Amino acid sequence: MIGIIGGTSLGQALGALGGTTRVVETPYGAPSAPIALAKVEGIDVALLPRHGVGHTTPPSAVNYRANIWALKSLGVTHVLATTAVGSLREEIHPGELVLPDQLIDRTQRRIGTFFDDLAVHVEFAEPFCGTIRGVLKSAATGLKTTVHPSGTYVVMEGPAFSTKAESALHRTWGAHLIGMTALPEAKLAREAELCYAAVSLPTDYDCWRPHDGSRDALLGEIIKNMAKATEAAMSLVRAALPGVAKLVGTSCECQHCLDDAVFTDLKTVNPEVTKRHELLLRRRLGVKKA
Repeated sequence: MIGIIGGTSLGQALGALGGTTRVVETPYGAPSAPIALAKVEGIDVALLPRHGVGHTTPPSAVNYRANIWALKSLGVTHVLATTAVGSLREEIHPGELVLPDQLIDRTQRRIGTFFDDLAVHVEFAEPFCGTIRGVLKSAATGLKTTVHPSGTYVVMEGPAFSTKAESALHRTWGAHLIGMTALPEAKLAREAELCYAAVSLPTDYDCWRPHDGSRDALLGEIIKNMAKATEAAMSLVRAALPGVAKLVGTSCECQHCLDDAVFTDLKTVNPEVTKRHELLLRRRLGVKKA
């Protein structure tokens, strides 16, 4: 099954058909919302609105661990996520799309691991699954919207936006995008051995670039760009789904990242701890799927 994480109206925007809604209990509390199991382009998908129904949860309060754990427990192996961002580069215009390939973490309040009671150090040099990104890039060739094939995404804590000094600093780092949601989502997906990639939707130029109009005009422009980018992103996700579906059952480094990442001798760990992590450490523990 393929997981799709995005906005509240995700299913409607994708044209999801039928299906059921699942309320999933996790060791980390409740996910952002019940997960909709449906079909898109004839492919089984699990749809999860990151900010809850009605966009009620701010980025710092999203239960990222519960969201990723819930998708994993339902049999999801590949995840496509959409993220709203600001552009840090003149050439990345609001309303276009970006397939980020790198992340810079500037979050401070979020739990970035499932394993706060074990020593587990996953490889994260390439934070997005290269295999899914290849499918997305191929699918993008048929879109009318410009899709930038790479970019560095700075993940800030929020909920306030950047100061001008921060925005200028991020540009000196060579970053292309600024947003609030890709982390710790991507780190947790890696720990869960899920293939994970993102489609970023620039809604505006960050505050490094002066805006000629009033604040009301800027907000109106952002809303317009968001609608345009969302439509393009959903078209890209729909176009990519058949290619991603073909990846299910094939081997990828993302799906074996815990092989060399668990430094703790699991034989010495309290059974309650290993039981809590059984879903994630199933291969390491030799536990067969139910």
